[in-house]
Amino acid sequence: MQTYAEQRAAYEATRSASAARMKSIMDDAAGRGETLNASEQEEFDTLEKDIAAIDAQIKRLKTLEALNLEQAAPVAGANLAEGSQSRAPVQVRAAPVKVEKGIGFTRYVKALAMARGNESVAFDIAKANERWVRETPEVIEVLSPANHFAIKTAVAAGNTTDTTWASPLVQYTNLASEFVEYLRPKTIIGRIPGLTQVPFKVKIPRQTGAASVNWVGEGKVKPVSSLAFDSITLDHNKIAGIVVLTDELVRLSSPAAEMLVRNDLADGIIQFMDSQFLDPTKASNDVSPASITYGVTPVTASGTTADAFRADVADLLAVFTAANLSLSGAVWLMTESTAMRLSLMVNTLGQAEFPGLSINGGSIAGIPVVTSENVPATGGSPTDGYMIALVRAADILLADDGQVMIDASREASIQMETTPDSPATASTVLTSLWQHNMVGIRAERMVTWTKRRSGAVGFIQNANYSE
Repeated sequence: MQTYAEQRAAYEATRSASAARMKSIMDDAAGRGETLNASEQEEFDTLEKDIAAIDAQIKRLKTLEALNLEQAAPVAGANLAEGSQSRAPVQVRAAPVKVEKGIGFTRYVKALAMARGNESVAFDIAKANERWVRETPEVIEVLSPANHFAIKTAVAAGNTTDTTWASPLVQYTNLASEFVEYLRPKTIIGRIPGLTQVPFKVKIPRQTGAASVNWVGEGKVKPVSSLAFDSITLDHNKIAGIVVLTDELVRLSSPAAEMLVRNDLADGIIQFMDSQFLDPTKASNDVSPASITYGVTPVTASGTTADAFRADVADLLAVFTAANLSLSGAVWLMTESTAMRLSLMVNTLGQAEFPGLSINGGSIAGIPVVTSENVPATGGSPTDGYMIALVRAADILLADDGQVMIDASREASIQMETTPDSPATASTVLTSLWQHNMVGIRAERMVTWTKRRSGAVGFIQNANYSE
């Protein structure tokens, strides 16, 4: 284990690198004569929080170094051996190592996987791993058999301070929320600022008709009108999937293996959610919501040049204007490759056509841009071009419980295919997880969305701007 001085030196080096990156971000924006774009703001704010956390950690390490000096005993004895034996042991522990977001939840999943879903065995596995005990003690707390038994047999009302009743539930919530926090900024939904958060199964009133007013002469009758309303209810819709991992992978406890498990759990949810959120062919049914672009009449790209893009943007903005919708709080959604091609366009003087845009986002016409390679292609294939969507975020209602529920098994036989709602038949090939030394990890997340106004979303289809 590193000494306190070595730990402090490592944190100070990290702090210097973070501070240098913050200065670079500001200098780049100043060179462009602009304020920070959305991705730069996010990176700058994250670095600022990291530096604050590092400063607090360095202060703690300095305190521990001082305590060590105070508790050091003078050497007594005739020789080195006697002198060493004369020292009283110092019981000050090193500060816990900071782990990446989502790793605690990943270790919880790995322990369950190795234990075939048995929480008591998972507790023994987690407790035997010294690094887990030191870095993520909350995993041990959640898996503790004492907590499970207390939850099943307690008769008193649960609270968050009782260490043997309900506080373990809070620990699991924190672990799952940590994973969702890791997941959220990687999804399109998590990167759109200003979405309207609503609860599940609650009626939300929506105005569909406005009041009428008119000029009125002296002594004349004033017009009377009525408003029109309906309501929206967001049901519990569930995204679920099974990730199959080899026994060897879940047993490895190296950081690289943990990150691979974490990324495996995240990637499937990220890609599926983004596709379902934007795919214009995705209609609603009894288990899932329609995409926000479903039923929207698109603007077809008129060409591949910068002038064609400006004309198409003007046509798209006209749709919002015709619907009397403000563009305040709107955001562009496009692929990273589309943003890169647009950012590389230059005029005859060699000047950038869209200077506020980069592969990481930026802005177009003062409207922020969110980039993701999960934005779907339109026209049938990627060669036909991709979607560029314009979304008024405040008119998108999102219900998300912020949790991911996990279970694991090695005894199941499963269909190794991605087609949903396909029951096993005589011709179905089932794979035995036990026979193949594999573990199936099932992940479920409750999330749904809808548009408050039908005109809150528009998009350009077949966008393939490259000249």
